[in-house]
Amino acid sequence: VMQCSASLDVLFLLDGSYSIGKGSFERSKHFAGKLCDALDIHPDRVRVGMIQFSSTPHLEFPLDSYLTKQEVKERIKRTVFRGGSTETGQALKYILHKGFPGGRNSSVPEVLIIISDGKSQGSTAIPAMQVKERHITVFAVGIKFPRWEELQVLASEPPERHLLFAGDAEDAANGLYSTLSDPVCTATTPGCKVESHPCERRTLETVKELAGSYVCWKGSKQPNAVQASLCPFTRWKRVLIKHPSRCFRTVCPDSPCDSQPCQNGGTCVPEGLDRYHCLCLLGYGGDIHCAAKLSLECSVDLLFLMDSSAGVTLEGFLRFKAFLKRFLQAMVGQDSPVSVGVAQYDDSVRVPIELGQHKDALSLMRRIDALNFSGGRTLTGRALQYIAQHGFRSSPVFPDVQDDLPHVVVLLTDSKSQDSVAEAAEYAKDQNIFLIGIGSSYMRAELTMVTGNPQQTIVYSDPQDLFNRMPELQRKICSVGNPEGCQAQSLDLAFAVDASSGVGLENFLRLRHFVRSSSLHFIINRDVTQIALVTYGSKAHTVFALDTHTSSSAVLQAIEQVPFLGDSASAGSALLHVHSDVMTVQKGARPGVNKVVVLLSNGGGMQGAAAPAQQLRHNGILVFVVVIGDADRDTLLRVAGSPNYLVHISSYEDLQYYQGLIIERICEEARSPVNLCKPNPCMNQGVCILGPGSYRCQCHGWEGPHCESRVLRGDSPRSPALPPHSHVQWSPRGLQHLSRALQHSKRQ
Repeated sequence: VMQCSASLDVLFLLDGSYSIGKGSFERSKHFAGKLCDALDIHPDRVRVGMIQFSSTPHLEFPLDSYLTKQEVKERIKRTVFRGGSTETGQALKYILHKGFPGGRNSSVPEVLIIISDGKSQGSTAIPAMQVKERHITVFAVGIKFPRWEELQVLASEPPERHLLFAGDAEDAANGLYSTLSDPVCTATTPGCKVESHPCERRTLETVKELAGSYVCWKGSKQPNAVQASLCPFTRWKRVLIKHPSRCFRTVCPDSPCDSQPCQNGGTCVPEGLDRYHCLCLLGYGGDIHCAAKLSLECSVDLLFLMDSSAGVTLEGFLRFKAFLKRFLQAMVGQDSPVSVGVAQYDDSVRVPIELGQHKDALSLMRRIDALNFSGGRTLTGRALQYIAQHGFRSSPVFPDVQDDLPHVVVLLTDSKSQDSVAEAAEYAKDQNIFLIGIGSSYMRAELTMVTGNPQQTIVYSDPQDLFNRMPELQRKICSVGNPEGCQAQSLDLAFAVDASSGVGLENFLRLRHFVRSSSLHFIINRDVTQIALVTYGSKAHTVFALDTHTSSSAVLQAIEQVPFLGDSASAGSALLHVHSDVMTVQKGARPGVNKVVVLLSNGGGMQGAAAPAQQLRHNGILVFVVVIGDADRDTLLRVAGSPNYLVHISSYEDLQYYQGLIIERICEEARSPVNLCKPNPCMNQGVCILGPGSYRCQCHGWEGPHCESRVLRGDSPRSPALPPHSHVQWSPRGLQHLSRALQHSKRQ
């Protein structure tokens, strides 16, 4: 391992803000520990310190605290995530004011390593320039999906040699050494050289696109007159953008093939002293180094459950083995974030390949080759129950990183189960296990019963067709970590669930499960999707409000606790309750965000529901009506307002088959243009007045951007607030933060 062995002060500046999140913060710590492997840490050579920053900078440990590599890495592991806003500029000013804490006062070269997503709340250009003017070498390391242009401002010149990516720790450590090797570190070993190679930076960016035009009204020079005109409207979407770049590394080859550049079993063929080409196996060749043409880039714990019973036959078992090998060879690379395990079953269940047991593809293939056909009874239900209880008890990828990754089970079977699968599948889903079923078309009904959703079922028509389903399986596996719902579209979503005696306890539990499984299709947090739940009988009850839960796990747990009410039904009172007590700024609704109410009912108690439904639509809130059983269609249409927002299902058993359609319709609404004044963001009878890309609240007896503060009379000190007619510029994230601030001030 090459090491920088010189007198050097290195200070890590770790982003601990909420935009990074706890998971990526743990990966930042792991990366910082990896970089320490490239540093010869010693009191007379390299010293290391760390500052964590979010809203304010916090010194974790100065440079003179820990004087061995092991001590430094152990202390980095113990660093606790703090959370807050991303104030990178403040952290740089702290360093300008305090210097390198515990350092040697610029008597040795100083290196600052900033690990961040580059999404600072304030400007960083001036403090970054001042830091570099003090002859501090600054490396900017991107984590998660970073904003590279801001990191480029932070990094020293030339930026391509001082920009690193935490996703590839080994390569970044080599890049750090390569940049520092001349003149800071000791000379490179004879025969080695620093060379550049093409690489790419990736990030998720929100882009605005023109969606169309709508009729709007503009003022004219004549008094009391307006004229119609066409105004464009835009929508926001998040796209993965790749930035071509060049990276630097130190290479010490005697032959161009000594560094083993060909991946996945490819053969390296040298061409002279410094050139080569790779001969790739079937299914590879995504680039010149035989990368997989397909890959699993999502982070999941993935367990394959293979049917090894007599019903599947030896031929079918060998087919599943071949499919499994080809899929994993093509999808799982050396740096894949997926942990893979394999279990097989007949009368009993065996887990010959524990989750995450094999880190490299070669040893994993050998273990799959060693799997033997057993041939017993097909007890799929027992196998699912066992895997739900024991299949995911494994250590995390890194001992210091406690990954809370989604659990995915892929069931490979071609034989009807000889025991009941429904209860076992339900138990597995209650453990937050995502089930995917693969089998021939003969198995479609049973696989759908196991997964609970036809969209999580893959059927093939003939043996060769099974191998054509690899891309489909890849998409379904990664839809867990990256839901096939509305993706990054902001949405306020409320479910109003009929819990009356007309529905009954058994069917109410089905409705509750439907709400739970639908919630899995959304990214739940303050900035993307917020979910509220209301149950109703003769009266409506808020189970949890839009701003109560900020994660999927919290929402799922809360749904499981919802009790059955059991009295008469009044859908009208439920919709009125949603209008006045759920979809309001005071209860967490965000201005500038589309809003949807999904009413789940057996069709009873719909009298009087049309008026509150129309009131919700008038306030810009879509009402989506899902009715199970017999009901008068004309009444239902008056409540839904349009056939597009009405789903009429014959039985509760069929509800699961409509989930994809319902979510698709909800997401169409999430992508539509937003009227900033609907629902009214102004509190205390304030009047919302639209402007171009903004709105303002006209207040009476109140003040503040949303009329949230009462006007103080006499000589009492006035609370700081914007003028009553101040404009609020539209930015979805900004409005959401402002909405939270209003809720906070209201509680105060």
